[in-house]
Amino acid sequence: SSCRQAQSPPSLGRQTNETMAAEGKKILILFGPPGAGKGTHAPKIEAALKTPQLSTGDMLRAAVAAGTEVGKQAKSLMDAGALVGDDVVVGIIRDRIKEADCKNGFMLDGFPRTVEQAKMLDEMLTATGDKVSNVIALEVPDAVLTERICGRWIHKASGRSYHVKFAPPKSLPQGATPTAENMLDNETGEPLFQRGDDTEAALGERLKAYHAQTVPILDHYSAVVTKVNADQAMDLVSADVAKALGIPQ
Repeated sequence: SSCRQAQSPPSLGRQTNETMAAEGKKILILFGPPGAGKGTHAPKIEAALKTPQLSTGDMLRAAVAAGTEVGKQAKSLMDAGALVGDDVVVGIIRDRIKEADCKNGFMLDGFPRTVEQAKMLDEMLTATGDKVSNVIALEVPDAVLTERICGRWIHKASGRSYHVKFAPPKSLPQGATPTAENMLDNETGEPLFQRGDDTEAALGERLKAYHAQTVPILDHYSAVVTKVNADQAMDLVSADVAKALGIPQ
């Protein structure tokens, strides 16, 4: 019975997850530090699995706009300047995954961020006989992420993006240190800028927080985690992700 399954020991998790995957329901969590390429790979996974990518921020806004019961709770907390609690976020996910587009599964982005949230998510899924079937962790050395992210410069008006090493503007002399004077948009000649959180100091803090949060969650889901080397050519990363999820490339 579902009751017995809910009480099954963690060692059976792998077996249950594989049974579920065989039935075709994929409940996936995607992890990756800033700059690892999550934004590139998530839409590909979404298209291949035909399951939606659910962002907690988007779901929260939609629930508030729709005036659902948990949406009202979230709104009153936000209006009071309070943080939206884990129980409310889990309630919003619970409502969202009842919708028809989640019948084959879904992919969570930005949740869980703590082991406590992961346990609440597991409990919520167990109530309907479901379980997290795959956790994909995109892994890139911090030094590579620093080069990828801290080399980004943006043209404010158009959103055009440049990179000191991989896609420099014509105005940057070879081997020169990038400055506001020599980093200019190719089309308008206007100065480019770096986002505040793209600086080395800010990124260092973001990566420290990411590792501190994520490592314990990956331990919690160790039976279903696949670590993918995201420091390789994009099509190789895609192939490794597809292999981990058992989807055609």
